[in-house]
This record gives sequence, structure tokens and C-alpha cells, in this order.
Amino acid sequence: MIESTIARWHEAISGKPEVLDELLADDVVFYSPVVFTPQKGKAITKLYLGAAGNTLGGGEPIDSGGSGGKFRYTKEILSGNHAVLEFETEMDGKFVNGVDLITCDEDGRIIEFKVLIRPLQAIQTVHAQMARMLESMKDAQ
Repeated sequence: MIESTIARWHEAISGKPEVLDELLADDVVFYSPVVFTPQKGKAITKLYLGAAGNTLGGGEPIDSGGSGGKFRYTKEILSGNHAVLEFETEMDGKFVNGVDLITCDEDGRIIEFKVLIRPLQAIQTVHAQMARMLESMKDAQ
């Protein structure tokens, strides 16, 4: 089940964000590395994923295939309804390494999305840039 969900995820982040509407469950829960509480619901999850994509991907569609671009997935572990996608990128000259932990339901919709990032300097950089990105997205609405 997770294989088709992750294939759709790669499609969504590679320049087709409209795929997220059908890929995310209405009651999806998003766990951010920089926000204390879980974010619940499709609308807020799309907002955070969009901000993360613009921040980690440098404003360009994310390279999910590993060729070119700063952000890239380096490993995938898929089992049942769960996926672990390891990624790396560079932000402000700092190496960022992390994982996306994704769970889907029986219909292949993402019901949980958790992002973990290391090292500490990377978290601080991501936090600062995500805050600016979310604020600019909020102002644009």
C-alpha cells in the first residue's frame, strides 16, 4: 500500500502540489520539528508542507529522484502502511539531515506525517526560515 502513496508523494513534491488534495486524509496529523503541538487537518498540513518545500527546497520543486537540486531523498524504507524517507539538503551553508515518517490508511491517504531533523544548528536554521516562510504565506492570503 505505502509504495503507491510514496510514488504519489514524489509526484506532489516534484512540481504537482495539487496531488496533495487527494493524497492527504482530511484528518491528517502533521508533526513538525519546530512546532510544539501536532498540526491537525488537511489545510494546515498543506500549509506546513508547502512552507517546508519552499524552505528546504530553496523555492524550487524538490528533487525526489536524487539528481540535482540541494534537497534530495537518500534512502527509503517502505513497509505495510509506513514509510521512512531520509533526506539531506543545505541551508545557509549548513548540512541538514532528516527523515520523513509517513503513515497511510488502507485507501493510501496520508494520515500522519512526522519530520525529524538533525543536527541542532540545522533545526535552528530550519526554524528561523520556516517562521519567515509561514509568515509570508499568511500575509499573502
